[in-house]
Amino acid sequence: MNRKNLNEVIRLSDEQKKHLASEIKAFYLDVRGEEIGMIEEQQIISLFCEHLAPIIYNKALDDAMHWLKEQMGNIEVDYCLLYKDIR
Repeated sequence: MNRKNLNEVIRLSDEQKKHLASEIKAFYLDVRGEEIGMIEEQQIISLFCEHLAPIIYNKALDDAMHWLKEQMGNIEVDYCLLYKDIR
């Protein structure tokens, strides 16, 4: 996927980007003992949005479809229970 399509993958508000940048900066400092700058933070956010976001998005869709199929199965069972016993 090229960078031109990045906004088609995931859109983050400025507030979300600030929060992620803060989390990334803290992670690098806590785990790696490194301080990173704004450019590195933005590069990591872009990398994740471009490569990780589509995978997570597709997984979420798969999970939603699984849930929906379960619900439809429940509806079908409930529907069948509505039938009256004819003797």
